Amino acid sequence: MVQMSDLIDQQEPQRLATGFQFTEGPVWHPDGYLLFSDIPPGIIYRWTPGGITAFLTPSRRSNGLIFDRQGRLVACEHDGRQVSRMTADGQMVTVAANYQGKRLNSPNDIVEHSSGRIYFTDPFFGITKETSELGFFGVFRADPDGRLTLLVSDPETPNGLAFSPDESILYVNDTFRRHIRAFDVQSDGSLTNDRVFITMTGDADGLPDGMKVDVQGNVYCTGPGGIWAISPNGEHIGTIGFPETPANLAFGGQDNQTIYVTARTSLYSVRTKVHGIRTY
Repeated sequence: MVQMSDLIDQQEPQRLATGFQFTEGPVWHPDGYLLFSDIPPGIIYRWTPGGITAFLTPSRRSNGLIFDRQGRLVACEHDGRQVSRMTADGQMVTVAANYQGKRLNSPNDIVEHSSGRIYFTDPFFGITKETSELGFFGVFRADPDGRLTLLVSDPETPNGLAFSPDESILYVNDTFRRHIRAFDVQSDGSLTNDRVFITMTGDADGLPDGMKVDVQGNVYCTGPGGIWAISPNGEHIGTIGFPETPANLAFGGQDNQTIYVTARTSLYSVRTKVHGIRTY
């Protein structure tokens, strides 16, 4: 079985920046910078080894971020209760905001399939349950033609999501149920064969939230004690500890062998021995 020493550099996590309120949604750009959300003040920050600057303010309390296949920033917005995409002139345009005439809850995290389809989770973290127009918290797919499809409607708190290296599996965690589910991805973008991939329990702080996958198919997910490394078979390999409780992570760096971690008031990094999946 793979050991943590096969995956992670044994040096302690490095704190890159601090002084934020609640960091989330890190995403690496191949031009050599990282974007991440500071949710309460509504700011997206841009980090480079040379320093940190505000990239977008107000961000409408953005959470999860990606760069799509065309290099455009796509953001889940709590205040807007929508998914938005940045145009070439820096304007944010709506990708998805309503389902069957009702407002989305609070889009949280997001991934893009190589087909251009966008998958995102829609829990209640940015609103109260009582203000939900949908009455459920689900997983959606937004197609390039603008069509929005509900894929899963029974999670309690759908949150982080990630594809396997060949995109045949979509992993989706359910924070309050403390597990990760796995679905087979069909050619039409639908999901089948729903099963529990792993249950993440423990006494330490931390819950299933942000999640990424490396090229070997190992899953990295926040959980009790830090970030769990999980084999493609659903076995807990080990845990990376941090001074603060992680909320999300992203592979990046020029060699794609650095995990950038948003953890409460700070941004951290950890070097890896394996490459993360490049999404852009």
